[in-house]
Amino acid sequence: MTDYGEEQRNELEALESIYPDSFTDMWDWDSAAAEMRGSRLLVLSENPPSFTITVTSEAGENDETVQTTLKFTYSEKYPDEAPLYEIFSQENLEDNDVSDILKLLALQAEENLGMVMIFTLVTAVQEKLNEIVDQIKTRREEEKKQKEKEAEEAEKKLFHGTPVTIENFLNWKAKFDAELLEIKKKRMKEEEQAGKNKLSGKQLFETDHNLDTSDIQFLEDAGNNVEVDESLFQEMDDLELEDDEDDPDYNPADPGSDSTD
Repeated sequence: MTDYGEEQRNELEALESIYPDSFTDMWDWDSAAAEMRGSRLLVLSENPPSFTITVTSEAGENDETVQTTLKFTYSEKYPDEAPLYEIFSQENLEDNDVSDILKLLALQAEENLGMVMIFTLVTAVQEKLNEIVDQIKTRREEEKKQKEKEAEEAEKKLFHGTPVTIENFLNWKAKFDAELLEIKKKRMKEEEQAGKNKLSGKQLFETDHNLDTSDIQFLEDAGNNVEVDESLFQEMDDLELEDDEDDPDYNPADPGSDSTD
């Protein structure tokens, strides 16, 4: 007959030696609601004992780590039955990471039934945390490269513009023609409206009776203030004028007579 208690005590002693800084033994956790911590506490109660082991990944980029504290509770017939386990606490893990760890624990527990398995389970979680750190590093590198690529493409567009293709040229021309047509329609409408508002000469005189005397009034207002530039006119003596009376053929009774034949 298997002595489950003895196997469990032996495993606890081994775990305390392997994980001296991260092993916590909790005696009668649920029933007494009392917590007794210490790497040397190996006393088993009548109720299945519980303990926690904190697992931390190797340092990643910028010394960043991920961490989880696993809580295990022995079942009555452990190791022939799987222990109860849960994520007691965690740091820097996403929800999907926690889900993956729980799935991993279930798989490892099923594969190791009949053997003490806590060390195996913890080792599997340790390797998973290291993978997560590597994934975080890879994801950040990809994000950095993507940002650099986007910045480079934006710079190329800034200096080189968008390459002209038949498709985008036709799209641009259709838009340009539509805008041009709209401008023409607006201009025609404005000209048509301006033509309706423009008064004819008759309408101007009918609306303003002062227009028919405005020129005369202007001259009267100017009076003697009108200046004449006499230099624009030649002296009478300088003009070469012909005297029709000296022409023997001149006939004053005949207006159509000419001084020349």
